[in-house]
Amino acid sequence: MDKKSILDYVKKHPSGKVKVAVTDIDGILRGKYISVEKFLSVIEDQTGFCDVVFGWDANDVAYDNTTFTGWHSGYPDAPALLDIATFRKIPWENDLPFFLAELIDGEGKPSHVCPRQLVKKIIAEAKKVGYSPVFSQEFEWFNFAETPKTASEKNFRNLTPLTPGMFGYSILRTTLQNPFFTDLFELLKNFDIPLEGLHTETGPGVLEAAIQYAPLLESADRAVLFKSSVKEIAYKHGIMATFMAKISENLPGCGGHVHQSLWDKSGKKNIFYNGKDKHYMSDEMKSYVAGQLYCLPHILPMYAPTINSYKRLVEGAWAPTTLTWAVDNRTVALRVLSSGSQSCRLETRVIGSDANPYLAMAASLASGLYGIKHKMKLKQPETVGNGYKDFSNGTLPAN
Repeated sequence: MDKKSILDYVKKHPSGKVKVAVTDIDGILRGKYISVEKFLSVIEDQTGFCDVVFGWDANDVAYDNTTFTGWHSGYPDAPALLDIATFRKIPWENDLPFFLAELIDGEGKPSHVCPRQLVKKIIAEAKKVGYSPVFSQEFEWFNFAETPKTASEKNFRNLTPLTPGMFGYSILRTTLQNPFFTDLFELLKNFDIPLEGLHTETGPGVLEAAIQYAPLLESADRAVLFKSSVKEIAYKHGIMATFMAKISENLPGCGGHVHQSLWDKSGKKNIFYNGKDKHYMSDEMKSYVAGQLYCLPHILPMYAPTINSYKRLVEGAWAPTTLTWAVDNRTVALRVLSSGSQSCRLETRVIGSDANPYLAMAASLASGLYGIKHKMKLKQPETVGNGYKDFSNGTLPAN
């Protein structure tokens, strides 16, 4: 829809309101409803969110080392711009108009604390050298037959999983919970978050979804909105969804793997693909992988943001622990999928489902571009077999 059509839709919506949100440092959507009149006045100018939003953790406790906000700032409104290109209709709220916002500073420039602005900055760097990044993210998450009230009463311990047992790729469990599965697939599609696949993962009540690939900014928006949307849809069915990286030491954790490729300016040629190479990898892709391997220990907080995140990165639990790469190997940190010119890509498997998608994707692209810029060679041999036992390039930090 063009701008005029979007504004006409907003004006005619029977609710008389619009939902807007900004993404905080932890990847949590912080939003509010505003009247149509208010929306029309700020869409051409700017709106604001209390700056404490970018100093809070997930429990609304201010980080103690924050300089952007705090009692010293007086907690003013941080200026923000609504991005009309992010317009969506919320299907579980009578197709209510929805828009994402991003922070700017007092001079109207991108704010350095805004995760979405960071992604846009790295995208601009890629485009300067002729690359169009195309990304997607897949998520694993636990679902419980609980409500916020019952979970709180249990002190969030011994929660009842939606389904018992492990049963990855189960057809029976999807049939048992068909209304929930159907709503996930259809409502997310109607909210402009199309899925490529949805299935049960190994673990009680665990699901996995792969979001359809898109240009990086759209892909990051989809990933952020996906996590919030899944929780809202789950509530409709009396279910609690969580993207916590590690629920139990006895169960695998939840990954948020990011798939990446670089295309030319026209979007017609996959820069990563070389049909004449042994692994079908171009020199640019090899440098991209080398850059990520080099940067991984330094950017790990972007992939594993909490103490709990590191509990996921343990041997034998479907999460990597070593600085490794290989073609189609799920035990390594960087999995190369290079069989076709259209699908050739890199999957970064270190990332947990609790990570902020904007930060995780920005770090992935920036580290890969670092490798290309410095013409890094992929000197490390491909891991063969069990990546957990390949210590040739070292291990990921444990905390």
